[in-house]
Amino acid sequence: MKSNNSYKLLFVLLLFSIVLCTCKTDSSVIIKSGGNYPEPIAKIILNKCAVSGCHNDISKEAASGLSLTTWDHMFEGTRNGAAVIPYNHKQSTLFLFSNVYKELGVSAKPTMPYEESPLTKEEVITLRNWIDYGAPNEKGFVKFSDNPLRSKFYVCNQGCDLVTVFDAATALPMRCFEVGQSPNFNESPHQVRVSPDGRSYYVIFLNGTIFQKFNTADDSFVSQVYIGHGSWNTFVITADSKYAYLVDYSAGDDLFPGQGRVKYIDLSAMEVKATYNGPNLFSFPHAVALHPNQNLLYVFGQEASFFYKVDMRASQGNSPLSPEISGMITMDQSNGQMLKPHDVLFSPDGDKYMLSCQNTNEVRFYSTADDHLIKTIPVGTFPQELAISNHKNYLFVSCMEDTVNFPGFRGSIAVIDLNTLSLVKHIYTGHQPHGIAVDESFDELIIANRNNNANGPAPHHSSDCGGRNGYITFVDINTLKLIPQKKIEVSVDPYFISVRP
Repeated sequence: MKSNNSYKLLFVLLLFSIVLCTCKTDSSVIIKSGGNYPEPIAKIILNKCAVSGCHNDISKEAASGLSLTTWDHMFEGTRNGAAVIPYNHKQSTLFLFSNVYKELGVSAKPTMPYEESPLTKEEVITLRNWIDYGAPNEKGFVKFSDNPLRSKFYVCNQGCDLVTVFDAATALPMRCFEVGQSPNFNESPHQVRVSPDGRSYYVIFLNGTIFQKFNTADDSFVSQVYIGHGSWNTFVITADSKYAYLVDYSAGDDLFPGQGRVKYIDLSAMEVKATYNGPNLFSFPHAVALHPNQNLLYVFGQEASFFYKVDMRASQGNSPLSPEISGMITMDQSNGQMLKPHDVLFSPDGDKYMLSCQNTNEVRFYSTADDHLIKTIPVGTFPQELAISNHKNYLFVSCMEDTVNFPGFRGSIAVIDLNTLSLVKHIYTGHQPHGIAVDESFDELIIANRNNNANGPAPHHSSDCGGRNGYITFVDINTLKLIPQKKIEVSVDPYFISVRP
């Protein structure tokens, strides 16, 4: 990641390099300035893009809803999302649809300007460099850089080692960062979580060996800790934002093959304080949650119907550095069924916890007091992630492979009333919904639709890492309806979402 402190200097150097490369263009072209673009950028965009019949204010509805008449209009985006994501030309459609030169990267069709001569190589390089230095306006201002307390949400793109950062107010991608440490190997970011204090976000990798920390003020990289080879799926952060528990589904360098493990991390120092593992412990763990008292960690094995408790209560002579770990506890009234719990949450009042059971297509509610089964609610095929609206007391469940509730489509969101523990309705939100998160500030449920099935909707454009792009959709929590014409395409396999209010 680039340092924000160097952007102004880089912008000055960029303008100098732009002038050098664009001076090679045909002198007969009318040079325009304006639109709040830097002059070399205005020359390209105002002459060749924001013209009649294309991306001007009059014609934009026939051109993906994008107006390029001004820099500000450009950042209103298209019907599919952002036209430009500062600092990342690879995810900016302005570059992708203008580029026809293989050596410069991915090209999208149809080539722009539409049915006209393509931009010269020098012009494409000029646009690329401008975007990679933040796509500043004529005064050097970079969009979305003015408010470190901005409400935003984060989506990890598991197929491309990316985290896409959205501005919550506009629902537009505002940044898109490469995460992980290997440029030549897909480490697959599996979860991204904002800390309860809102100051940091963290990323864990399915195929990686590190756990990374970022600053939510400017989304810059902070530090990372080595956690070893494994299949790192999930993690939970303590309420005080000081520690995290990381779950390895199947340890790759462990002394007990076939067993998972849990690591206890100091988030200030970014160091491993303890590792919980051993014979007959944590068989294929996935779902994890902290009891509201913060002293009991629940860890569920995804390949069966059992869980473990990690007891850190000082009153019992335990601590996070020296906990008591229960043996395998069979889930109440599983009756030999293979439930395969995927996600777990405690209710807002803390008196129960709920599990998505992906093998039996149901959500189960259990008592926090003694772990007995309270109720079972059938939802849809392959239930995955859970999210709660505290405002409405709803539980949302992503049913990724549901083909029953909406015939001809794949996936649904089940809505459960936590007051009555009853199913309210199903909502179709897109192809293969997985990651979900509630943004209470805007009364919206945000959904990451993976779209990694060949029968899903064709993406608007392709990605430089291959695979099918997914997309983000939104549900109005007040009406429990999909918000129309609010569908934002992102890179490959958007998997998990976390909100910073």
